[in-house]
Amino acid sequence: MKKVLVFGVFDGVHEGHRSFFKEAKTHGDYLIAAIAQDHIVEHLKGRLPQTNLADRIADLQAEDGVDQVVLGDSEIGTYEVVKKYRPEVIALGYDQEALKDDLESHKKEFDWKPKIVVLNSYEPNKYKSSLINRK
Repeated sequence: MKKVLVFGVFDGVHEGHRSFFKEAKTHGDYLIAAIAQDHIVEHLKGRLPQTNLADRIADLQAEDGVDQVVLGDSEIGTYEVVKKYRPEVIALGYDQEALKDDLESHKKEFDWKPKIVVLNSYEPNKYKSSLINRK
């Protein structure tokens, strides 16, 4: 079984997320979605998600193609979730450049070599949580 791991806040699942999941799944057979904890979101974005963590988890669990939902790390840059689930592929969104750079700098900490792929955007001027949640 080839595992693919994605990261996100997933603050209101929309068509952009669904396209992201579908493309990520083309890189393996089992998709794990690591959902960012509230304090991490607040630190990175300067605000809490609009949807509480329990509802964000439930929303992801209801999505076709997402095989497992896990909590993201409680501390930035530790990549404990990566080390625990050992995905063959880490699929990142087109807008996760900082995460990609940080992951690349931590790859030496992994005793296997996960492939990091950046996925395509899907109508980013329409389906982006920060735009949708602003309305």
